[in-house]
Amino acid sequence: MSAAQLDRTLIALADPTRRQVIDLLRKRPRRAGELVAASTISAPAMSRHLRILRASGLIEETEVPGDARVRLYRLRPEKFASLQSWLDEVQNFWAGQLDAFKAHVEDKTTKPKARRK
Repeated sequence: MSAAQLDRTLIALADPTRRQVIDLLRKRPRRAGELVAASTISAPAMSRHLRILRASGLIEETEVPGDARVRLYRLRPEKFASLQSWLDEVQNFWAGQLDAFKAHVEDKTTKPKARRK
């Protein structure tokens, strides 16, 4: 995941309303009207949030067969997999740092201290 894509993803997920949309879409794809009904925001505000989520690549919009006016929103799992991969890298880095610190501390505490003369 590029730095720019990571920034877009994290910015998109920073907003509680957009995280609520993600949680709703985890259960099943939904129409914009369903997302509005499940939240406390207006349809135009939801439209802005959906636009940001689409631009980040976290969700996609498709037409409902038989009705070109209705859009269905669904998660894009590959974007979440990329985010998880980045998070795993960060976690592995810190786990390594903590392991090294623990080894250093244990090494210091097991060595006898030199006596002063």
